[in-house]
Amino acid sequence: MNELIIEIEDIEPIQLLGSNNAKFNNIKKAFPKLKIVSRGNKIKAAGSEQELELFKAKVNKLIEFISKYGSIKNQEILDMLEDDDLSNIYLPKEKENIICYGNNGNIIKAKTPNQIKLVDASAKNDIVFAVVPAGTGKTYTAVALAVAALKNKEVKRIILTRPAVEAGESLGFLPGDLKEKIDPYLRPLYDGLRDMIPAEKLRQYMEDYTIEVAPLAFMRGRTLDKAFIILDEAQNCTVAQLKMFLTRIGPSAKCIITGDMSQIDLPRNQKSGLGVSISLLEKIQGISVIRLTNVDVIRHRLVKRIISAFEKFVE
Repeated sequence: MNELIIEIEDIEPIQLLGSNNAKFNNIKKAFPKLKIVSRGNKIKAAGSEQELELFKAKVNKLIEFISKYGSIKNQEILDMLEDDDLSNIYLPKEKENIICYGNNGNIIKAKTPNQIKLVDASAKNDIVFAVVPAGTGKTYTAVALAVAALKNKEVKRIILTRPAVEAGESLGFLPGDLKEKIDPYLRPLYDGLRDMIPAEKLRQYMEDYTIEVAPLAFMRGRTLDKAFIILDEAQNCTVAQLKMFLTRIGPSAKCIITGDMSQIDLPRNQKSGLGVSISLLEKIQGISVIRLTNVDVIRHRLVKRIISAFEKFVE
């Protein structure tokens, strides 16, 4: 008797097995000639070679489905198991402007016209600048694009970075080691990742550096290739820092640079490099600049009015 072991990777096992093994029992019923058991993140099957090959193909297709769409329903499992032609396996219809599927099948999509422009620009260009006010979902959208690229195997890793610029509070006076001092600056990036990747898989990705979250200073001297790279809060970069970062990008990488020129935290004697970089690079083929506005704000309804009020005050 032949044996086969399938390791459940890239997804949470419960998404495939179901609560109290409800989904797993449906899988077992579809293969009555096989002896099938599950332990943790492994499924073990024993039987004829032909049956095992079909079982492996079906289970891997189920895992692929869950990895892409975040979840799977019992009926979808039954449909996929009953169809012998794997090329005809049921897939949900693509909905307009979907970027990726997060945890539990949550749909993450571009919600405003300029967010859609950002998604389109990223598809057509290797480097995209997104210059936007607060609350427009720039960081979240960029992280979703990176996660989608990783899930679709378009890149091998994600690199998320931002300058650790003090905003009213000195790093030296914050408690903890260097990582603990810097983590608060990277929190928006972590928040997006947690919505889109299961906790255990995210921990694994962080441990093996498939996903790396680090301050901008840690990028110096590196070549960032076969990666989707996001530089967040770029308004707090100097010209020299942005030049350093942009010259790290390898030949098979994609990059999104986000920033809000109204929230510069650099010392008064330092000039933001974001506006300078855009003026120098905007007309280069392969580089795109997307400018979001107050219309794209997706936070509380009052945020748009707050931003407008401050803009009038500055003017």
